[in-house]
Amino acid sequence: MTSTVTEGTATRAAAAPPPRRRRRRVEPIYYLFLLPTVVLFTLAITVPGIVGIFFSFTDSIGIGDWSFVGLTNYVAMFSDPAILQSYLFTFGFAVATVVVVNVVAFLLAVGLTSRIRMKVVLRTVFVIPMVISGIIIAYVFNFLFSNALPAAGAATGIGWLETSLLANPDLAWVAVVVVTAWQSIPGTMLIYIAGLLSVPGEVYEAADLDGASKTQRLLRITVPLVAGYVVINVILGFKGYLNAYDIIVGLTNGGPGTATRSVALTIIAGFNGGDYAYQMANATIFFVVAVLISLLQLSLTRTRKAS
Repeated sequence: MTSTVTEGTATRAAAAPPPRRRRRRVEPIYYLFLLPTVVLFTLAITVPGIVGIFFSFTDSIGIGDWSFVGLTNYVAMFSDPAILQSYLFTFGFAVATVVVVNVVAFLLAVGLTSRIRMKVVLRTVFVIPMVISGIIIAYVFNFLFSNALPAAGAATGIGWLETSLLANPDLAWVAVVVVTAWQSIPGTMLIYIAGLLSVPGEVYEAADLDGASKTQRLLRITVPLVAGYVVINVILGFKGYLNAYDIIVGLTNGGPGTATRSVALTIIAGFNGGDYAYQMANATIFFVVAVLISLLQLSLTRTRKAS
């Protein structure tokens, strides 16, 4: 009898639904702090974005009368060589800069976390470019590329240095990559330094006992352990370089011709030139492309964490 009662009790306990987890109550004060941010974000970003997408289906020049033209602006974009050139340059520039910045920043981080003298002072020196305005950096390098380096080339007899890179349609993009990398390397380097300092010292001690060389330690221990930081730097860098504007304006203003005209520069130049609706269509497409890239990068990051 006792066994039957016990079995019945156990059966009911097993059949009973699990107790509901009590939802944590959110204090009203949190909403009070959140409200100003939501309002400002809505008014400054969301509403202008929706208005811009609306006008991308019109023939508006930014002021005055307008009328609906449907998908005319979007169709015209895909046959516009200037638009296609800007996308080609922007993505090529972003890929090249990501590679240069991450390689140089990683090597500097490895050097600045090793046993060298004055490494704290050197870290401070290398961080300086990060705190200088991009447009100021661009104007300084513009002077160097346009005046100082050609003068040095003429004085030393180095022929290829006598002509400014900024005036060469085939090499101007190199100058843009160099200057952008010069400003971006410090921030990327700091992230790599944080990653390198998080690696346990016992791992390297075990590698030393096994007779691993410095190259083997770098390639088989350091690089795999900081791979997550590489992903972070690549994602942040690529997103940032897609919006390249200030350094390009200060260096080449999109020239020579349209050789270094980015998508952002093309959109803003169109706004000033009366192509408001047309460039709003361009901005909408660029926004969609950026969102798709962000979703792809997010999925890759989640896949890596899951594995």
